[in-house]
Amino acid sequence: MDLSVVIPLLNEQNSLEELVVKISSVVKKLELNYEIILIDDGSKDDSWKSIIEITSSNKNVKALRFLKNYGKSQALSAGFKASKGDVVITMDADLQDDPNEIPELYRLVKEEKFDLVSGWKKIRHDSYFSKNIPSKIFNWAARTTSGIKLNDFNCGIKAYKKDLINQIKLTGGMHRYIPVLAKNAGFSKIAEKVVVHHPRQYGKTKYGVDRFIKGFLDLITLWFVHKFGKRPMHFFGLIGTVMLIIGFLFSTYLGVDKLFIDTSSRLITERPEFYIALTTMIMGSQFFLAGFLGEIILRNKKIKKQYIITEKINE
Repeated sequence: MDLSVVIPLLNEQNSLEELVVKISSVVKKLELNYEIILIDDGSKDDSWKSIIEITSSNKNVKALRFLKNYGKSQALSAGFKASKGDVVITMDADLQDDPNEIPELYRLVKEEKFDLVSGWKKIRHDSYFSKNIPSKIFNWAARTTSGIKLNDFNCGIKAYKKDLINQIKLTGGMHRYIPVLAKNAGFSKIAEKVVVHHPRQYGKTKYGVDRFIKGFLDLITLWFVHKFGKRPMHFFGLIGTVMLIIGFLFSTYLGVDKLFIDTSSRLITERPEFYIALTTMIMGSQFFLAGFLGEIILRNKKIKKQYIITEKINE
């Protein structure tokens, strides 16, 4: 299989047939063996009915249906697992991504040997205040913390080398940070391509302003997990040890001062410095214990699949 096009969707019944026709028309000109994988992420409309009709007439189209809405990260994860192409391209199902971008994205991965090519919606047809401005702030924060010079981390249209998608694991809302996950996994050849962004024709956006708040929290989580996820003791244990040492030295000083220097001074328990030292040692012990427990949990955790597939077509 040369190419897999993975498309997560939620309540997009009106756009699916047109999207598949456009993708098929573009890819057939490239004379590639291809597959289109549609992942229905718990749609409440007739999206699955449309998918059944599409797959009955086009055997290059495969489909997965989730039991309920698990989120885009889980939909992409299932699509990646089902894909067989040497190059995998992801697109949104709302017709805002242009299938005519596929040939160049495929070439960049296949011939230029990029690990990942991310789209950049340089000219957006979204609300300026609710999407464009928050998106710019979000992308600035992602660039600053990751060191990856991309203008649009969360663009839906991307192209991947097959090896890359086999190595990254998407949980929560981490689909926003696939380039960061790729870099952390050791895939450094990451490029960006300006892509056409069309106005939405059908339905309405599935994302509100709250996704940017969640996105920033996910960014902090990703940074922390990358730095200390495999060795939580390096973070919590270090802080705990430093606090314990500070508290112990402070307590020692108070004891020496009372016993040998200023013997007529107040009792140690009447001095506020004693309680500061005691609190520091207690907090240090808690940090150290948190790191220790984190290590135990990490070494004994079991990876659980985060979605349930109820139906498959052409798999």
